[in-house]
Amino acid sequence: MADDIKRNLNRRNLIKASGVAGITAFAGCISTSDDENGGGDGGDGGDGSGGSDGGDGGSGGYSIGMVDSLTGSLSAFGERNQRGKDLALARVNELGIDDRELDIIVEDSGSENQGGISAAQKLVNQDSVPFLIGAVGSGVSVAIYESVVQETDVVQLSQNSTGLGLTNFPGLLRMSPTGRAQSLALANMIADDGYDSVALTYVNNDFGQSLTDAFVEAWDGEIAYNSAHDQEQSSYSSVMSEMNNSGADAWLFITYQAEFTTMVNEAYSSGYEAQFYGADSAQGSDVLEGTPEGSMEGMKITLPSAPIEQDNYQAFASAFEEEYGEEPTSWSAYAYDCVINAALAIQAADEFTGAALQETVREVSRPEGEQVSTFEDAHAILAEGGSASDVDYQGVSGPIDFDENGDPVGFLQIVTVEDHEYVDAGFIEG
Repeated sequence: MADDIKRNLNRRNLIKASGVAGITAFAGCISTSDDENGGGDGGDGGDGSGGSDGGDGGSGGYSIGMVDSLTGSLSAFGERNQRGKDLALARVNELGIDDRELDIIVEDSGSENQGGISAAQKLVNQDSVPFLIGAVGSGVSVAIYESVVQETDVVQLSQNSTGLGLTNFPGLLRMSPTGRAQSLALANMIADDGYDSVALTYVNNDFGQSLTDAFVEAWDGEIAYNSAHDQEQSSYSSVMSEMNNSGADAWLFITYQAEFTTMVNEAYSSGYEAQFYGADSAQGSDVLEGTPEGSMEGMKITLPSAPIEQDNYQAFASAFEEEYGEEPTSWSAYAYDCVINAALAIQAADEFTGAALQETVREVSRPEGEQVSTFEDAHAILAEGGSASDVDYQGVSGPIDFDENGDPVGFLQIVTVEDHEYVDAGFIEG
């Protein structure tokens, strides 16, 4: 499989002109049942089946759940998710689903496995939601699935997890693409830049380990340093010193924004010089704000993206900027599409239960149906008597079409750091 992907990411075709960075969503914001203090322990059971009125919270509407990183090391992603979620929810509720509104109960994972499990237990066992969006971190998503969802009919759809480990759980769907393509693209980029030795450090969880394993498999040169680091440490000076002493001129960071920010500052203050490369989670405005100018000049980063020339993406991006005053990111788009996909699955299902939604959640974005790029168009097909298989929703983040492992079609964007700003350098389809 790796060889096939490597051929698809041929070095000569790695960078294609694109001209735009980021991603977004559209419509106005709407209040949801957010609980920023996270969910309590909801017990260890629950079949997720609900009933025909299960999960309506007594409001007469449809209620689903969302586990997000409202606090902790991944909170920057959580903020983007919430914006995408709010925009999509407003879009859905302009039309409604069978004359009912959709409500999303949000619980905080704290960016940790146990926090995610507790939040999911509360949503599944107390709130009886049959559909769960979550989570950000790959390890958190897998922990939720194994501890809460796996023995139920609840549908779990991760908004942001790119770790390769999710592919091993076909019942765990995700909107963002697997990180395998990222790892192969990074290996090709570093080799194309003329380096034959690399030092890498990765965050010690499923996301970091799986992307690192894929990189090591794809890399043909020397790996002079390969070591994990824990999250939320006050200092990574020993890691920076060891990478510097490795002798490698190319340094690869597969970590999160907060951890990477600390590393950059310590490398810069120590006078270490290297060509930096990074996976998607090392990129963000918080990194730019927390590091000195010149500390990352020339860094290259791969991140999940969208086919930015699509009309629905451009409308999504324009409305996002109008609402929030800034360009969107891919994470907002994935959260947006999670909500739209959930709404269409609910509308297409015979009843509002986990078992029924398991039958429709994949079908509403299958290529066999009529291609539609907005909730309105998909809603119209279903309202006129169409079934889930009659709809092929093309998301603002690209065509979804979950494969047998629950993974979607994906796109990657390449950005560089120039004058302490992220600059678009093209995109690839992975």
